[in-house]
Amino acid sequence: MTLLNDMLAFNQTFVEKKEYEKFTTTKFPNKKLVIFSCMDTRLVELLPKALNLHNGDVKIIKNAGAVVSHPFGSIMRSILVAVYELKAEEVCVIGHDDCGMSKTKPEPILKSAVERGISQEIIDTLTNSGIDLNTWLNGFDSVDDSVKNSVSMIKKHPLLPTDVPVHGLVMNPSTGQLRLVVDGYQK
Repeated sequence: MTLLNDMLAFNQTFVEKKEYEKFTTTKFPNKKLVIFSCMDTRLVELLPKALNLHNGDVKIIKNAGAVVSHPFGSIMRSILVAVYELKAEEVCVIGHDDCGMSKTKPEPILKSAVERGISQEIIDTLTNSGIDLNTWLNGFDSVDDSVKNSVSMIKKHPLLPTDVPVHGLVMNPSTGQLRLVVDGYQK
């Protein structure tokens, strides 16, 4: 049986037993908060538990490294939708120590892409079209600085109301302990 078949079989039982009922909530976050965090597997359950979050409490947006790389990309759009349409009143960027993005370099990714069948011609075409793959695929040196940068990009966005606090934190992925990097209540 494949992973997909395993998931579908479990899901069928989950629905038949009405196990979804204990997760019933609305689309509006109870704590009026949107969290932007890293997609690291260690944070899937640890982050909500360490913050005393339950289903329906917050909106959670994730990507590699909790990095806002473009002011008009999908991350910023999701944050703005959470604020304007889903009644979120605060934003919290949460990075974490030992993040894979702190070790990510473009060269091994591009080498692996070629090894997996992406032609060098495609890579060259993208590069010649003005896409800076080296910058786009590059990680960061300091998680604290990366969180500060994401907070700054969110806070300075021309469509974000100035009264929305944007906080920045870094989590220890082993213990769940948080370190405050940016207090969004401070002006």
